[in-house]
Amino acid sequence: MNTHKKACQEFKAVIFDLDGTLLDTLRDIADSMNSALESMGYPPHDVDAYKHLTGEGVAQMAERSLPPAARDDAAIEDCIRRFRSAYVENYMNHSRPYEGIPELLDILAGRKISLNILSNKLDDFTKLLARNLLSRWPFSHVLGSGAGFPRKPDPSGALLIARELNIRPAEFIYVGDTATDMLTAAAAGMHAVGVLWGFREEAELREGGAAEVIQSPSELLAHFMT
Repeated sequence: MNTHKKACQEFKAVIFDLDGTLLDTLRDIADSMNSALESMGYPPHDVDAYKHLTGEGVAQMAERSLPPAARDDAAIEDCIRRFRSAYVENYMNHSRPYEGIPELLDILAGRKISLNILSNKLDDFTKLLARNLLSRWPFSHVLGSGAGFPRKPDPSGALLIARELNIRPAEFIYVGDTATDMLTAAAAGMHAVGVLWGFREEAELREGGAAEVIQSPSELLAHFMT
């Protein structure tokens, strides 16, 4: 009992991934990339395919989405440009917080836990989605790809957040839905929690180094019981 209480009280901050963790954005991402592909004369993918095509930045998603014979630098750049243009129109069509996320954030904010977002999504879209769908919660940092540091799994973004908050990395929980997130957490010295409501499977999260895997947002609260 005392050991559990100590474990619960050592965490002062959380870094969340965005897509597949806080927000279900899959349909809008898929629709936008499929629009880009079709405008280039290439076949689209099923929505579920984007659970594995996305997660490591827009350049990697574009490359994976294009047919193998079309994956030259010029085509990838063109695909990214077309995706961005489509996503500006689509990013709020279907995207919503996952069930249980608003309640989780309400409780963590009430307990004065520092809330932060670190995503491989382009920084402008990361901030747009946070502003439109998560503005009622006091996020200290909302950072995406292109914000001045390497993308995940490089830990630079996570460590920047820790330094600016003056909180030790060991006092952070890092929450995400991919192996990339788990590797980021491990490299930053943070407690890695994988979520099963997002884009990837438990096996990937475990292989990526998840210290634990949770099935619902409310399970995260066990670390912050008072």
